[in-house]
Amino acid sequence: MRAPVLPPRPTHRLRTALILAALAAMTVATCLPAIGGVELELGAITRNWRNGAAKLQQLAQPNLAFFPRTLTPMLETLAMAVVGAVTAAILSIPVTLWAARASNPSALGRQAVRFVVNVVRAVPDLVYATILVAMIGVGTLPGVVTLILFDIGVVVKLVSEAIDSADHPYIEAGRAAGGTQSQINRRTVLPQSWPFFANQWLYSLELNVRISAILGIVGAGGIGRLLDERRAFYTYEDVSLIILEILVVVVLIELLSQQARRRLR
Repeated sequence: MRAPVLPPRPTHRLRTALILAALAAMTVATCLPAIGGVELELGAITRNWRNGAAKLQQLAQPNLAFFPRTLTPMLETLAMAVVGAVTAAILSIPVTLWAARASNPSALGRQAVRFVVNVVRAVPDLVYATILVAMIGVGTLPGVVTLILFDIGVVVKLVSEAIDSADHPYIEAGRAAGGTQSQINRRTVLPQSWPFFANQWLYSLELNVRISAILGIVGAGGIGRLLDERRAFYTYEDVSLIILEILVVVVLIELLSQQARRRLR
């Protein structure tokens, strides 16, 4: 018996060439100030490379004697990250159920919740922190509120889309049995969605440590406030130690999150 003759594999050379040409044109356009692009002064790198080399040399020599002063701000940053993640986790459960099609059949209510969530996500976290610092004052509270808003936007967006993309035969079974939407959500949708929630909660905790370190620069407390202070005094040896400490903490939290995810599978 003769083997079937396979048709030649289609090639998309023309499409690939057009895509590459479009990307090249966009790259050139962004570098031309005459048509609204970004002005790139590459000569500044050549002229000022000595300044960069000096700063890198300072950053390569972290001041370990400064470590005791960083402990309290770093603990403050971790507290902000945990409180923000836990509070957002609690608030994200009902908001996610309101935003998902499978758990909220009301199109009008669902679109209203999604619109609010998209508005929350559209505002950068530094803008939230700056406004809240002006309203509340310098400290950890503006940072915590900023992290809560950021986490809710991320968790609700990703988990509601994951719920919508999954198969839900149990929902039809619940409705056929005469269950209300609230009962179906509590007995079927939530138990099936816990892995989605857990993954995003852990991810938001990882993000919170990074973000809270930056929020301190605008006065929202934490290690970022100390980082901005040492940078203002040009003590880059202290800045290097703070950056190294943030890196170690972020890596440790990521490792713990990976272990937690493995247990949840």
